Parts: sequence; C-alpha cells; structure tokens
Amino acid sequence: MQLKGIHHVSAITANAQDNFDFYTNILGMRLVKKTVNQDDPSMYHLFYADEKGSPGTDLTFFEINNAGHTYTGNNSISTTSLRVGSDQALAYWQDRFDQYDIVHDGISEQFGRQVLPFQDHEGQRLILVSDETNTGVAAGVPWNGNGVEEENAVIGLGPVHFTIPELAPTKSILTDVLGFRHEGNYSLLNGREIDVFSTGEGGTGAEVHVEVRPELQKERPGRGSVHHVAFRVEDVEELEAWRDVIRQQRLPNSGIVDRYYFQSLYFRESNGILIELATDGPGFATDENMEALGEALALPPFLADKREEIEANLTPLETKHK
Repeated sequence: MQLKGIHHVSAITANAQDNFDFYTNILGMRLVKKTVNQDDPSMYHLFYADEKGSPGTDLTFFEINNAGHTYTGNNSISTTSLRVGSDQALAYWQDRFDQYDIVHDGISEQFGRQVLPFQDHEGQRLILVSDETNTGVAAGVPWNGNGVEEENAVIGLGPVHFTIPELAPTKSILTDVLGFRHEGNYSLLNGREIDVFSTGEGGTGAEVHVEVRPELQKERPGRGSVHHVAFRVEDVEELEAWRDVIRQQRLPNSGIVDRYYFQSLYFRESNGILIELATDGPGFATDENMEALGEALALPPFLADKREEIEANLTPLETKHK
C-alpha cells in the first residue's frame, strides 16, 4: 500500500473573482469545478487543474472574504509548485510574468530541476517547476482554452514545501507512517538545506520538500496561505486501510469524509500541518460533462435542496479576458 503522489493543494483567497482572473487569465489554468466549501456553503470552493481535472493537478481555493494578511513562518505548507513541460516553458513564463507585472525571482535550479519562483496577487508563494527531466508520476493533460499554448501550459502540481521547526517528527510521519522515501537534500541560493521525500513513482508530482527553520514564529494564515495538502489514494478500500493505519498511530483524524468528487481522510502531522488522503475517483465529471466543467455552480446532492439560498449568497464570477 503506497500513496500515489500529490492529489491537490487547497489554499485561501479573500476574493474569488480576483482569484479566478489570475489563475485562468494569467496562469491559463482551467476552472474544472465551481462549488462551495461543503463545511461552510457560504463560501466558494474553486478548483483549477488540467484539461480533465485529473488527480494530481488540482490547486483549489476557499474564499474567505475577511481573510487577513498571512504572516509567514513555521508549521506551514510554505510553497506550492506547479509543473510545466520543459525548461523552455519557464522562459516563456518569465517573459509573461514581466508582461503582467507578476512578482517573481529568476530561473534557478532545485534538486536538479529548473524552477521559477513567483507570487500571485495575494502573495501566495508558488514555484513553476520544469518536467524536462521528470521520470516519475506522469503529468496531466495540457489545457489551452485560456490563451496559453499547450507546450507552456501548467500540467499538474509539483513538490509541496513544508517549513517546520524540527525535522524528526515530520520525517517520522512521512517515512514511518505514510511510507515516503528520503531521497536526499539540496541547498537553496541562500544556503539553507532542504530535505526531499517522495512516494509512489516519485518525481515532480510525488515529492515533499522540507525546510527546518527553528528560529521562525508559527505562521499566522490568511489570504495567500495554504490550508492543506492531499495525497493520492487509489480507492475507498485503500483509504479505509489508511484510516486503520492512522488510528493505530493514535493520530486524531476526521474518519472518512464523503466529498462527492472523492473520499477523504484528514489528520495533522506532528508539526501541525494538515494532511488529507483522497481517492482518485469518482472525479469532477460525476455531475458535469467534461466539456462543461466549471461553467455552472456544482453542488453535491446533500446541498442540492439549498441551491437557491446558496446562490443568493454568492457573487457570480465574471469571465474577464486579458
């Protein structure tokens, strides 16, 4: 039993419209599901992904209208990576970021790959990572519906970065409980060391990069921060087996939660980072045609009778082409 890689990353935005504009118009990603937070249907939950909404490609956002500033620090998912197909694609994105005045660093190398760190309009910390040398988990299907050519398109989630005060507790959860492998480490340009852990077939779609910063304060999350990371599980039967593993470790957890598009299990690792295990299916085409993903407000069956009330509390998203 082995986790297959990263399933999705969920973050916080203070404004769904601005978020929609950035991730579709600037990053060229596809909005594959426009729904609400199932635990609080008053807020949007937006899913951006590849053409098919494949597991391992979803970057999702909860809209919290009064979300304040993020004070970055420890005990956090500090950076999210997005995969592109080649080193040449990074050069395209560097030019595009300059065109749209997007905050970014220069192209550099991390763990043998070319990367381009940048921030969205709310300070969300992101990295574009080249798949040119990837031999691990396959990427998603390029989407060119928002003006970015297929050869430059975002094709999935890359390594997720943790910032923590102490390595041993998190390493124990990753390796001893979740079955990750310690692949080695690398140094950032500032000299700080990063430990790399991988699961499943490995590669850009299956890694966690961990930085130890004992001198930092605990992060105070807000707009532009990450809420949780989810890792891929084949099906419900396997998720049930993982639930038993988590219980045996006496880790407080949610039990299995039906998210309609996938089944989930939530728990916190020893440094407080929220981890979700999520099944690959049934997927986003469960209630919409593949061609129409994300166009209408989708609600799981248990919220269907509240549609009128829910829609009345949401501001419709407008498509604004750059």
